[in-house]
Amino acid sequence: MALHLLDHPLGRHYVTRLRDETTRPEAFRVYCHRLTGLLLAEATRELPTRRVRVHTPLEETEGEELSTDVVAVAVLRAGLGMLEAFTRQLPDVSIGYIGLERDEETAEARSYYCKLPPVENRPVFVVDPMLATGGSAVRAVERVRGAGATAIRFLCIVAAPEGVAAFEEAFPDIPVHAAALDRELDPRKFIRPGLGDFGDRLYGTQISDACINS
Repeated sequence: MALHLLDHPLGRHYVTRLRDETTRPEAFRVYCHRLTGLLLAEATRELPTRRVRVHTPLEETEGEELSTDVVAVAVLRAGLGMLEAFTRQLPDVSIGYIGLERDEETAEARSYYCKLPPVENRPVFVVDPMLATGGSAVRAVERVRGAGATAIRFLCIVAAPEGVAAFEEAFPDIPVHAAALDRELDPRKFIRPGLGDFGDRLYGTQISDACINS
């Protein structure tokens, strides 16, 4: 596995704004979208293209376009925040969803939903903002591979060394694109320094007594 860390001043700026606990959800979503756009630009650098001829308002000319359809698969729910960059930059992208949630006692990922478009012979980008223990990422990629995908890339915003190691052990051939590699996981398996619970910060939510008791 190759770990590709984003090296761009805008990327470092966006990561810092995402880390800041005073960043409100509406701004958090904007920074997430912009940072994902930078990651997407790097992760698509080697996609195949084909030569085509088009007519400008002035004359006919030759250009290039992607020669294959692209699939983005978001790990719910936090991965939803990364999809806007795909739909804006690749309007023809096909979207899939994998629902995984972490058991707070064991830190293991549990699957509760999976809906994928055709993935065979297409580049597939699995997106999940936080690569912590690696459990969710590994489970998600297993589902995508099981559906027939062979050209897979994993995109995240913040990664922990433990998660990178677990992912590499499971998929040494799949590249990971991350905006930051953080120091470690704490005893609760949260990334440090991290940026908190990505989904809660994205949507301004938190666990309430009503949810616990329902």
